[in-house]
Amino acid sequence: MRIGVYAGSFDPLTNGHLDIIERSLKLFDRLIVAIAKSAEKKSLFTVSERKAMLKASIGAHNGIEIDSFDGLLVTYAKKRDASAIVRGIRAFSDFEYEFRMALMNRNLAPEIETIFFMPSEKASYLSSSLIKEIVSLGGSVRDFVPLAVEKQLKKKYGIR
Repeated sequence: MRIGVYAGSFDPLTNGHLDIIERSLKLFDRLIVAIAKSAEKKSLFTVSERKAMLKASIGAHNGIEIDSFDGLLVTYAKKRDASAIVRGIRAFSDFEYEFRMALMNRNLAPEIETIFFMPSEKASYLSSSLIKEIVSLGGSVRDFVPLAVEKQLKKKYGIR
């Protein structure tokens, strides 16, 4: 069984994330969408809120598991018997960081590949931080995030 791990903060989930999830399913028998518990990042949503938004947005799908982890992604991927780590690259600015991480992960676990996905054109400019900024300033993100995420963002920012 080919298992892939798509990890991120998903704070919040965007349509760009969903695009990568859908396309990853074509390559893997099982895709683990793993929410990173990062002490460094100040998250808007708790891990359980992010899991709930992922579940509401993806629905029931036999090939997808939603999980969370802390520590090294490559260690988590090894524990889950994954053959690959899935990463998204929106712009060239993402590439340098992701390239260095992929090389380090290859050194730590040569049996695990890193696969990069470029987002669809309509999602190439989306980022979770940009989505949060738009909502916090009263803008609409209806076209950029699933409905369940939009509702939670409005609730978090006290918008009706």
